Amino acid sequence: MASPAIPRSPLQRSSTFKTTAIPSTPISSAATPHSLASSPLDSFSSDPILSAFLSPDFNPTQFSSSALSSGSAASRIEKLQEGLRLLDTQLRHEVLSRHHDLLHQLSSIKSTESSLSSLRSSISSLQSSLRRARSELSDPHRVISIQTVQLNNLHSTSLLLQNTLRTLRLIQKLRQLVDSQPDASKWDLSKAAQLHCEILTLCNESHLSGIDVLDAELKWVIEMGSKIREEGMKVLEKGLESLNQPEVGLGLQVFYNMGELRGTVDGLVSKYKQMGVKSVGTALDMKAVSGAGVYGGGGPGGVQRHGTPQIGGGVKAREALWQRMSGCMDQLHSIMLAVWHLQRVLSKKRDPFTHVLLLDEVMEDGDPTLTDRVWDALVKSFANQMKSAFTASSFVKEIFTVGYPKLLPMIENLLDRISRDTDVKGVPPALTLEGKEQMVAAVENFETAFLALCLSRLSDLVNSVFPLSSRGSVPSKEHISRILSRIQEEIEAVQSDAHLTLRVLRQISKVLLLLAERAECQISTGPEARQISGPATHAQQKNFMLCQHLQEVHTRVTSMIAGLPSIAADVLSPALGTIYGVAGDSVSSLFQAMLEHLESCILQIHEQNFGTLGLDAAMDNNSSPYMEELQKSIYHFRSEFLSKVLPSSGAISAGTETICTRLVRSMASRILVFFVRHASLVRPLSESGKLRMARDMAELELAVAQNLFPVEQLGAPYRALRAFRPVLFLETSQLGSSPLLQDLPPSVILHHLYSRGPEELQSPLQRNKLTPLQYSLWMDSQGEDQIWKGIKATLDDYAANIRVRGDKEFSPVYPLMQKIGSSLTGR
Repeated sequence: MASPAIPRSPLQRSSTFKTTAIPSTPISSAATPHSLASSPLDSFSSDPILSAFLSPDFNPTQFSSSALSSGSAASRIEKLQEGLRLLDTQLRHEVLSRHHDLLHQLSSIKSTESSLSSLRSSISSLQSSLRRARSELSDPHRVISIQTVQLNNLHSTSLLLQNTLRTLRLIQKLRQLVDSQPDASKWDLSKAAQLHCEILTLCNESHLSGIDVLDAELKWVIEMGSKIREEGMKVLEKGLESLNQPEVGLGLQVFYNMGELRGTVDGLVSKYKQMGVKSVGTALDMKAVSGAGVYGGGGPGGVQRHGTPQIGGGVKAREALWQRMSGCMDQLHSIMLAVWHLQRVLSKKRDPFTHVLLLDEVMEDGDPTLTDRVWDALVKSFANQMKSAFTASSFVKEIFTVGYPKLLPMIENLLDRISRDTDVKGVPPALTLEGKEQMVAAVENFETAFLALCLSRLSDLVNSVFPLSSRGSVPSKEHISRILSRIQEEIEAVQSDAHLTLRVLRQISKVLLLLAERAECQISTGPEARQISGPATHAQQKNFMLCQHLQEVHTRVTSMIAGLPSIAADVLSPALGTIYGVAGDSVSSLFQAMLEHLESCILQIHEQNFGTLGLDAAMDNNSSPYMEELQKSIYHFRSEFLSKVLPSSGAISAGTETICTRLVRSMASRILVFFVRHASLVRPLSESGKLRMARDMAELELAVAQNLFPVEQLGAPYRALRAFRPVLFLETSQLGSSPLLQDLPPSVILHHLYSRGPEELQSPLQRNKLTPLQYSLWMDSQGEDQIWKGIKATLDDYAANIRVRGDKEFSPVYPLMQKIGSSLTGR
């Protein structure tokens, strides 16, 4: 059995014959077909045993194992030996058939060996020549290298000497400039800074350290640099303090010439940040406030736990806190103004030699401005301190909450001062709108607490005046005055700040709604509140008081906001409207009952006989029964009810209208309109009846004017009453062109004309078989055009009856009514 370490057998190597290229030497035509046909490889590929040796991944171990396990190892060995013999035979045949080619290849190898031997001799000759050239060139190269080093050293020494001399000359110039003025404040700082920068730059770039003559001088130069920085900083800080642009520009130029502009500006910005943060922290340091404003840190009036002063020190600590806050605002103003001034000079000044803008040296595109950097730090510190004071110090929280109307104007005054003082054309202001909002937002906690306190104070006052436990009690006028005084105090406390005023007004609006809600719960309802036959009941008197109180609240609050912007009225308008509505609700049921009774009295006009009265009865000075009852009722209402809610017993002057006077005005107008309407519906109407009706109108006018409302202030209802009286006595032919028609509704004229027409011309009241009350209610819900449609239907019926009878003439009122109706349709 073959071992894996044994080299590949000839059978394995013979498998590559298939891909071996055919030699270029031609083979005899007789031998080629014979050799191809008798090739052992062909028989190997078809043999089941030998074909395995042609596989490129043949494994001897696996083949041996397979032969041994098959039980025919001897026959396999014999087969393999036979294959070896065939291969030997084939190899021998191949060598003999290519004998000529092999000899040719052998001669080529011999000629190649002779060529190589001659090449070796040439290479040896070349190497010897190179050794001679190397020996001839090495000495000159060594000499050139040495001389090159010497030249370089000479050049470096020359430059070093030149730079040393130049440095010494610059130092001499600096000495002369310094020695010319013993007072450092009078030096030409800009030139001195430039010389100083050039000296140090030249020393660093030329590596002049270690030269004895320069080292001694450089110590002095460094000392002068410190003095130049010191004097330059003095000039810069003085200029920033006094807002002097030339001084600030000089200071910046000094540090620019020294190459330290960016670092100096960053240092100034950091310094101002620290100053502002320290100022804010000091202002809200309650220990410092107590120590400065009272008796010292731990003595009487000192600060206890949570920052609450002891008894006796609260007033002084409060005053000290406000003083420190005021000082803090002033310092923040100075800091922001100085930083803005620094930024302004940087944005304007250019170096006189390079024309570089100094601002470009300290800022890059996209960097925040100097004022933004400082303001952000100040606002952040202020917000943190305020938040800490709100949560950690009950004393500070109470002072700033109660005194928020003082704190907010202090902050807004700071913002306004900074904006005003940095409002220069062509220069961005120190603060943006967002920056201002951030500062105001820092005290939002105190604003929320202040508004909650305002709402609590007013709500507690309303709850004490209108307690839920005693529904039947009515507050006194003093109680209402106390609420109004408190509201006025709240408005006056914040009136200087429009933003805070609106916030407070929203809280007052909530209180007014609460007041209206509590008052509404106190209103008495039911039959006792609506009775009108006797004197005012206790429930009605209570409603009168509620109405007057709410009227007082509405009037006073309206006058309080009269001088404020219109948006203030918009904020309180819903709440005032609710107050007004509740006040009206407290007496509206009584007024409705009175009006219904007066209307029922007027409806009795249809029970009177105005068609057959004699002349004596018409000239009688006594009023009609219904008018007498109406007058008595009006007088009773005035004496028992209206006198308790109206301003005075006399006539009501213009401009003094209240909720009750509005209701009385509405009632008086309704009575006049209602009377004219039903007077126009009276039919038949004789001449003596017209006289009686005219007298009733005069009595009605007098009763309304004396007991309800000045009739001349009622407008259209009064003009209609005044116009209807002469219309009664006009001839029908005169009515169409009378100017009195302009003061009367068309429906009144049309209804009155029925009383002048024939009986067969039925009114809508008669045609539809309605009672005067039913027809009046229908008219209340309709417009003049709808009323005309009902009247026109009666006219059409009348015209149809005339045509049926064959009559050719109509009543004179028919064309007049058609004319009035058509004009109404045209409008």
